[in-house]
Amino acid sequence: MKPSVCLTLLALLLITMTTTAQQRMPPAPRKNVPLDSIRLSDPFILADQPTKTYYMTGTGGMLWKSKDLKWWEGPYAIAKTDSTSWMGPRPMIWAAEIHAYQGKYYYFATFTNRAVFIDTVKGTPIERRASHVLVSDRPDGPYVPMKDPTYLPANMPTLDGTFWVDKNGKPYMVYCYEWLQNWDGTIEKIELKPDLSGSVGKAKLLFRASEAPWSREKDENGKDKPNKVTDGPYLFTTGTGRLGMIWTSWIYDVYTQGVAYSTSGTLDGPWIQEKDPITPPNFGHGMLFRTFEGKLLMSLHSHRSENGRTIRIPKLFEVDLSGDKLKVGQLIAP
Repeated sequence: MKPSVCLTLLALLLITMTTTAQQRMPPAPRKNVPLDSIRLSDPFILADQPTKTYYMTGTGGMLWKSKDLKWWEGPYAIAKTDSTSWMGPRPMIWAAEIHAYQGKYYYFATFTNRAVFIDTVKGTPIERRASHVLVSDRPDGPYVPMKDPTYLPANMPTLDGTFWVDKNGKPYMVYCYEWLQNWDGTIEKIELKPDLSGSVGKAKLLFRASEAPWSREKDENGKDKPNKVTDGPYLFTTGTGRLGMIWTSWIYDVYTQGVAYSTSGTLDGPWIQEKDPITPPNFGHGMLFRTFEGKLLMSLHSHRSENGRTIRIPKLFEVDLSGDKLKVGQLIAP
């Protein structure tokens, strides 16, 4: 197996081990925990105006709360899945996001049933995995299933679903079709029902991993080629109204985030990839939020080796969207 594939599979295994441990033995909630002491992949922060509280979730299905971004309380288990559904009794939960929409809160996350396999590609068994949506009346849950049992095809591994309302006023899920099956990961969109309780019609391809000029890996002969991984899409608009998307891949063995812009201003694109990454090496799976004081920040994670283990830590960068492009500023410590 090629080194780049081994590294990516190792990253998936680390996520799996962390997620499984968290779900089997939920830790007791703690108070006054500094952000840099939290171990969390794919951190997503909802700044909820009604409660003046920051809610942070991500991989593992747990929730953290804060009033100032510096001191956090948690973790709390908030996802209540249906054990009789395709997810099974103990699904893994990756890359959870919380979005406020039309008076309710929606939990976009990737759920994996490790007991069910949908395919085997190049000797690798592929588990039943898909982006899905739960709902709650409160930002801190509990989040429960809605009407439709599935949003995306059962024979495709999909992940990292995020939310966007396009210029046509319709809600969409934007997600990744995983490289493990197609070997050139894609980012796609699918329309959602008005109450987000299911999907409408068929998905549409937005772009492929291989279109990014900045992501690289080695082929079987040791030559450079585009990386195959798409990860963590998140949509935004600039101060000039330009539609952009941050997303993450790898530069050889380094997790890195880039950005693309839609020339039409809609999800349909075409999407043009920026030449260079938008964050420093070893940062990725980002999202944007505005603090209660009006400052725009990017939440994402970095990797670090600790006692022989690779851990993932939430980080915050300053961001400027006032012009035609997203500009990432300094790393901050709240």
